[in-house]
Amino acid sequence: MEPKTRFVRTIGAVVAAALTLGACSSFTPEKEVPVEENRYPKSYKAAILDRLRAQLPDAKGIRSAFLAEPALKPRDAITRYIACIRFDAKDDRGKYQGNKEYAAFFYNGDLTQIVAVTDDVCKQAAYQPFPELERL
Repeated sequence: MEPKTRFVRTIGAVVAAALTLGACSSFTPEKEVPVEENRYPKSYKAAILDRLRAQLPDAKGIRSAFLAEPALKPRDAITRYIACIRFDAKDDRGKYQGNKEYAAFFYNGDLTQIVAVTDDVCKQAAYQPFPELERL
Protein backbone atom coordinates (compact mmCIF):
# COMPACT_ATOMS: atom_id res chain seq x y z
CA MET A 1 0.00 0.00 0.00
CA GLU A 2 1.29 3.43 -0.87
CA PRO A 3 2.17 5.82 1.97
CA LYS A 4 -0.34 8.39 0.66
CA THR A 5 -3.18 5.86 0.70
CA ARG A 6 -2.19 4.66 4.18
CA PHE A 7 -2.18 8.28 5.42
CA VAL A 8 -5.65 8.96 3.98
CA ARG A 9 -7.02 5.77 5.56
CA THR A 10 -5.46 6.63 8.91
CA ILE A 11 -6.94 10.13 8.85
CA GLY A 12 -10.29 8.68 7.84
CA ALA A 13 -10.19 6.21 10.74
CA VAL A 14 -9.30 8.96 13.21
CA VAL A 15 -12.15 11.18 11.97
CA ALA A 16 -14.62 8.27 12.11
CA ALA A 17 -13.54 7.42 15.66
CA ALA A 18 -13.88 11.04 16.76
CA LEU A 19 -17.35 11.31 15.25
CA THR A 20 -18.41 8.04 16.87
CA LEU A 21 -17.18 9.13 20.31
CA GLY A 22 -18.75 12.54 19.90
CA ALA A 23 -22.07 11.03 18.94
CA CYS A 24 -22.03 8.76 21.98
CA SER A 25 -21.44 11.63 24.34
CA SER A 26 -24.30 13.67 22.88
CA PHE A 27 -26.81 10.99 23.81
CA THR A 28 -26.00 11.17 27.52
CA PRO A 29 -29.07 12.70 29.12
CA GLU A 30 -28.30 15.81 31.12
CA LYS A 31 -30.09 16.42 34.37
CA GLU A 32 -32.05 19.63 34.10
CA VAL A 33 -32.29 21.61 37.27
CA PRO A 34 -35.82 22.96 37.54
CA VAL A 35 -36.09 26.71 38.07
CA GLU A 36 -37.92 27.69 41.21
CA GLU A 37 -39.62 30.80 39.86
CA ASN A 38 -40.85 32.00 43.23
CA ARG A 39 -37.79 31.40 45.38
CA TYR A 40 -37.66 33.98 48.19
CA PRO A 41 -35.08 36.70 47.43
CA LYS A 42 -32.66 36.45 50.37
CA SER A 43 -30.48 39.48 49.58
CA TYR A 44 -33.28 41.67 48.29
CA LYS A 45 -32.15 44.84 50.09
CA ALA A 46 -28.67 44.77 48.56
CA ALA A 47 -30.08 44.01 45.12
CA ILE A 48 -32.55 46.90 45.37
CA LEU A 49 -29.83 49.31 46.51
CA ASP A 50 -27.51 48.29 43.66
CA ARG A 51 -30.25 48.66 41.05
CA LEU A 52 -31.47 52.03 42.34
CA ARG A 53 -27.90 53.32 42.51
CA ALA A 54 -27.60 52.59 38.79
CA GLN A 55 -31.18 53.47 37.80
CA LEU A 56 -31.83 56.81 39.50
CA PRO A 57 -30.62 60.06 37.90
CA ASP A 58 -29.37 61.28 41.31
CA ALA A 59 -29.06 58.59 43.97
CA LYS A 60 -27.76 61.04 46.58
CA GLY A 61 -30.10 62.92 48.84
CA ILE A 62 -32.92 60.37 48.89
CA ARG A 63 -35.30 61.03 51.74
CA SER A 64 -38.36 59.44 53.33
CA ALA A 65 -37.33 55.95 52.18
CA PHE A 66 -39.51 52.96 53.07
CA LEU A 67 -39.47 49.32 52.01
CA ALA A 68 -41.97 46.48 52.34
CA GLU A 69 -40.57 42.94 52.46
CA PRO A 70 -41.05 40.89 49.31
CA ALA A 71 -44.43 39.18 49.21
CA LEU A 72 -46.00 36.86 46.67
CA LYS A 73 -48.42 38.93 44.60
CA PRO A 74 -50.36 38.15 41.44
CA ARG A 75 -49.42 40.10 38.34
CA ASP A 76 -51.57 39.34 35.33
CA ALA A 77 -51.49 35.54 34.91
CA ILE A 78 -48.43 34.93 37.12
CA THR A 79 -47.41 35.31 40.74
CA ARG A 80 -44.05 36.79 41.73
CA TYR A 81 -42.24 38.06 44.79
CA ILE A 82 -42.61 41.83 44.76
CA ALA A 83 -41.05 44.29 47.19
CA CYS A 84 -42.62 47.73 47.41
CA ILE A 85 -40.43 50.80 47.82
CA ARG A 86 -41.45 54.38 48.54
CA PHE A 87 -39.10 57.36 48.62
CA ASP A 88 -38.55 60.97 47.58
CA ALA A 89 -35.66 61.40 45.13
CA LYS A 90 -34.23 64.16 43.00
CA ASP A 91 -34.79 64.28 39.26
CA ASP A 92 -32.04 64.92 36.71
CA ARG A 93 -32.25 68.68 37.47
CA GLY A 94 -31.68 68.15 41.22
CA LYS A 95 -35.27 68.85 42.32
CA TYR A 96 -37.21 66.59 44.67
CA GLN A 97 -40.24 64.97 43.03
CA GLY A 98 -42.23 63.98 46.11
CA ASN A 99 -42.85 60.48 47.44
CA LYS A 100 -43.30 57.88 44.72
CA GLU A 101 -43.91 54.15 44.92
CA TYR A 102 -41.96 51.51 43.04
CA ALA A 103 -42.26 47.74 42.75
CA ALA A 104 -39.20 45.49 42.66
CA PHE A 105 -39.92 42.22 40.83
CA PHE A 106 -38.05 38.99 41.56
CA TYR A 107 -37.71 35.78 39.57
CA ASN A 108 -35.91 32.75 40.99
CA GLY A 109 -34.73 34.91 43.89
CA ASP A 110 -33.09 37.50 41.61
CA LEU A 111 -34.17 41.09 41.04
CA THR A 112 -35.40 41.52 37.47
CA GLN A 113 -36.73 45.07 37.43
CA ILE A 114 -37.84 48.05 39.46
CA VAL A 115 -40.72 50.00 37.98
CA ALA A 116 -42.95 52.85 39.06
CA VAL A 117 -46.22 51.58 40.50
CA THR A 118 -49.19 52.51 38.39
CA ASP A 119 -51.87 50.41 40.09
CA ASP A 120 -52.67 49.00 43.52
CA VAL A 121 -49.82 46.43 43.64
CA CYS A 122 -48.44 48.18 46.75
CA LYS A 123 -51.76 49.19 48.26
CA GLN A 124 -51.53 46.80 51.24
CA ALA A 125 -47.71 47.02 51.64
CA ALA A 126 -46.40 46.96 55.22
CA TYR A 127 -43.70 49.61 54.87
CA GLN A 128 -40.75 49.85 57.24
CA PRO A 129 -38.06 52.57 57.27
CA PHE A 130 -35.29 51.92 54.74
CA PRO A 131 -32.38 54.08 55.99
CA GLU A 132 -29.87 52.21 53.79
CA LEU A 133 -31.48 53.83 50.75
CA GLU A 134 -31.19 57.29 52.30
CA ARG A 135 -27.44 56.73 52.76
CA LEU A 136 -26.67 55.96 49.10
